Amino acid sequence: MSSRRTFLTAALCAAAAGSGLAGAAPAAAWPGPYVTVAADGSGDFTAVQAAVDAVPAGNTGPFTIKVKPGVYRGQVIIPADKPHIVLRGQGADPTQVVIVDDRANGTPKPGGGTWGTSGSASVTISGDDFSARNLTFANDFDEAAHPEITSRQAVAVLTRADRIVFDNVRFLGNQDTLYLNSPDAATISRVYLRKCYVEGDVDFIFGRATAVFDRCEIRSLSRGSTTNNGYVTAASTSIANPYGFLITGSKLTSDAPAGTVFLGRPWHPSNDPDAIAQTVIRDSTIGAHIGPAPWTDFGTWPWRDARYAEYHNRGPGATVTADRPQLTDDEAAGATIDAYLTGWHPQR
Repeated sequence: MSSRRTFLTAALCAAAAGSGLAGAAPAAAWPGPYVTVAADGSGDFTAVQAAVDAVPAGNTGPFTIKVKPGVYRGQVIIPADKPHIVLRGQGADPTQVVIVDDRANGTPKPGGGTWGTSGSASVTISGDDFSARNLTFANDFDEAAHPEITSRQAVAVLTRADRIVFDNVRFLGNQDTLYLNSPDAATISRVYLRKCYVEGDVDFIFGRATAVFDRCEIRSLSRGSTTNNGYVTAASTSIANPYGFLITGSKLTSDAPAGTVFLGRPWHPSNDPDAIAQTVIRDSTIGAHIGPAPWTDFGTWPWRDARYAEYHNRGPGATVTADRPQLTDDEAAGATIDAYLTGWHPQR
């Protein structure tokens, strides 16, 4: 966390802080209307949330929010009645635009109580057909600086909508970095992540959404343990949904000691017996941080009751053992990007 905080602090010093400019009218080309956010005041707004607020409710086509290089601190909430938002970083690479906040589950709220896991999210996306490209979402809650806070789930992005695309996006956090969810257990919400980078330690990719990680890097941070440095996934897929998380053509990396990170454990929110994790990792490179028994129980919920499988993985952490269920060739033919996205075909 310290290296990320140093980067963010330096970027903040280089970018002017400010609030949204009032009354900016969206431009009419791009295609579609757009506004520009710039921390230095050279755009229509200086805050991302102010630009989101400018999008008309019930919007029926793409509305682009261009974000110039800088660090933009504060929560961003994209409501369900504002679909089709495109958030596009204008830097040379995704490191140059950072949207960040620093709340955790146990962080006190101004009016009393704490934020909770969902409330900790730096960015919450409830509008369908959202896309983000070429930027970074982060939660830089500093665990070491707040030993009094023991509920340390600190979400960078929470999704609650369908047909979401993240393209060349970084997600930075520690525990519970990326929360891929849906409006309710009966609703299937699909997320496609292309060439993204996700980092964290405990359950840092979790939730009940259907999500495809295509050619991504998924990096487990070391917590300094010699035995357990966390869990990559904690899916809570509804039993009625055959498709949870698909990680394909990707890299699972870490500098944690060999065999100290688990691929996943089955999350049953509120002890829901119908939340049966579904995760497939295929055609990917797995580092030595993953051990020979990479799936583990979550409290009293056994991993063997979940729907976990691998296929044609490689690398020092991809050893095939009795504790690593493998897809057959026929099963793998049905565990594809198109199958998971069920009729939706985002540009790949």
